[in-house]
Formats: sequence, C-alpha cells, structure tokens
Amino acid sequence: QVCSINSRFAKVHILYIGSTPLKSTFRGTIRLLCGLGHGLFPPTQVEVYKSFRPGDIVLAKVISLGDAQSNYLLSTAENELGVVVARSEAGVQMVPISWCEMQCPRTHTKDFRKVPRVQPQFLQT
Repeated sequence: QVCSINSRFAKVHILYIGSTPLKSTFRGTIRLLCGLGHGLFPPTQVEVYKSFRPGDIVLAKVISLGDAQSNYLLSTAENELGVVVARSEAGVQMVPISWCEMQCPRTHTKDFRKVPRVQPQFLQT
C-alpha cells in the first residue's frame, strides 16, 4: 500500500507476499526508474504522481532485499504489475480504463495510474 510519494519514488508498506498476509508490515520503495514499465515514455517525462497515489494498493515485485537501515526495493516495471486498487476523491473504488488511467464510476473523474494487466490468479473479490 502506497504511504507517500515524491518526485523520485513512492514509499510503500508491504502487506502480503503472494497471497499470504504478513503479521507485520515491511517498508518498501518503488523508485521512478524501477516502477513504470510499459516503456512508452522516457523516464524524464514520467512523474511518480501519474503512476501512484497514497492509499493505492500496488502489485509489485521485490528486486532487492533490505537490511535494518533500508527499505526493500520494489518494481512495477512489468506489464502485470501496478496499481490494482485505487480510491477516488469521492471514496469510490476506481475502475481501470486504460494502461495509464483509472476512472471514478460515481463522478467519472479520470486519474493517471500505472495500471497492470492483472493475471487471473490475482483476481479476487
């Protein structure tokens, strides 16, 4: 779950490993160059706020293990990784409408997100 963002990275809490909930949360970081995938924009033209927002639930891959002083480094650079749950400002769960946008079904407001092509094993209601 995304906790905070800035221009270079998103700070997250790791809540699950696969489908197993963790007993305590671990901190992670998704860096700009590791997180965007799709390869359609040069890194200088993509901003973290167009991919993630605080509160988003993200499907990511651990690419570097942390230690006592640092976070785990995560990536969403594959097409199957990205924001799987996002809420609009109206508090409604947003619906993916493209690989880079989600829409609020109540207000029809669109927001940028790094939307994955979610694999069937991750679809749960």
